[in-house]
Amino acid sequence: MTAVGLIFSNIHDNNIPELTKMRTLGSVPFAGRYRLIDFPISSMVNSGISKIGIVTHNNYQSLLDHLGNGKDWDLARRSGGIKILPPYISSFENAASNKYYSSRLEALLGTVNFFNRCKEDYVVMSDCDVICNIDLNDVIEQHIKSEADITFVTKMTTPAPHEFVRVVECDDDGNLTDIIDTKNVNKKTRVYINMMVVKRTYLLNVLDVAIGRGYTSFLQDVVRKNIGKEKYKIYDYKGVYAHIGSMEGYFDCSMRLLEADTREQLFGEKNRPILTKIRNSAPTRYCEGAKVSNSVVAEGCVIEGTVENSIIFRGVHVGKGAVVKNCILFQDTYVCSGADINCVIADKNVMIKDKRKLSGHETMPFYIGKNVSV
Repeated sequence: MTAVGLIFSNIHDNNIPELTKMRTLGSVPFAGRYRLIDFPISSMVNSGISKIGIVTHNNYQSLLDHLGNGKDWDLARRSGGIKILPPYISSFENAASNKYYSSRLEALLGTVNFFNRCKEDYVVMSDCDVICNIDLNDVIEQHIKSEADITFVTKMTTPAPHEFVRVVECDDDGNLTDIIDTKNVNKKTRVYINMMVVKRTYLLNVLDVAIGRGYTSFLQDVVRKNIGKEKYKIYDYKGVYAHIGSMEGYFDCSMRLLEADTREQLFGEKNRPILTKIRNSAPTRYCEGAKVSNSVVAEGCVIEGTVENSIIFRGVHVGKGAVVKNCILFQDTYVCSGADINCVIADKNVMIKDKRKLSGHETMPFYIGKNVSV
C-alpha cells in the first residue's frame, strides 16, 4: 500500500480574509509556533506519506518561506518530498479565460500531470481549515478493506453558531447517503472535515470525465451525482478536532489550546508529533515583576508585564506594566509599557504603544493588521 498526499492551501481563504490578505490559509500562524498547514503535513508524514503536492492559488510567498525544501518534515528528498503545484503549469494553460481556479474541481484539474507522474496507489486529500492529529494509516486501511471508491473523513461534533459545515448522512454500514451544505446546526451531528482517501486511478478517471463534460464542482458534479452509484464510505474520526471557518472560529480554536487535555491530545502523541519549521531562538525571558498564567508562550519572548489566558508567538515583547488578557499576539509583536489589551489578535510586527487600551470580545476579537502601530 502506497499513498501520495495532496493539500489545498488556499481553498478557504475567504473564511478569514483579515488573516489571509497577505498569506494563504495554510500559512496562517497557530498555537504559538505553527502554521495551519503543519497539521495535515504532519499527519501525512507520520503515516509514512513521503510525497505531498501543495496546491497554491495566490499570496503563497509566506507559504514557500515556511516550507522551504521540506527539511523540517523530513521531506527534502530526491524522489518525493514537497511538490508545489501553482495555478498554471505553463503560460499557455487556461489562456482563454486567464484566471485562477475558483473551485476544488478546477484546482484538481490542474494536478492531472502531477498524478500521472505518480506511481502510488492512493491519494489522501486534505484542506488547511481543520486542526486535528489523525492516524491516516487507519483511514487508508479501512478504505482498502471496504473497497471504497472514496472514503470521507467525518467527525461527530456540535458546529459553532453561524458556521458553514457539510453535514454527512450515512447508513448503518457506513455508506454515504447524502452530504448537505448548511449553517446554524445547533446540535451534535456528523460533519465532513475536508479530508478524503481515493484510489489514484479512480480520481484520474473522474477528472477525465469532468474535463469532457465541463464539470466545475467536485461535490455537486461528481460526489452528489454518484451517491448510490459509486461506493462512497465514511470514516469517523474520534480525536480532538477544531474547524476554522471564521475569525471567531480561529479565536475559539486558539483559546481551546489553553485547556491541558486539548493540548495533550493534539501535541502529546509520541508517534505522531506535529512538525513545523525550526527557528533557533533563545528561551523566553521572564523579567522581575512579570506575571503569566494559563497561557501558551513560545520561545524568544521577553515578558515584563502581565499575561493571562493568551497565545504568545515567538519574539513577542510585553513591556513593564502592560496587561495582556485573552489575546493572540503573532510573531515579533511589541506591547509597550502600560498598555492594556483584551481579546486582541495582533498580526506580525505590530506595535501597541504606551498606555493604549484596546478591547474586543470573544465573539468579535479586535484585529490589528501586519506591521501596524496603534
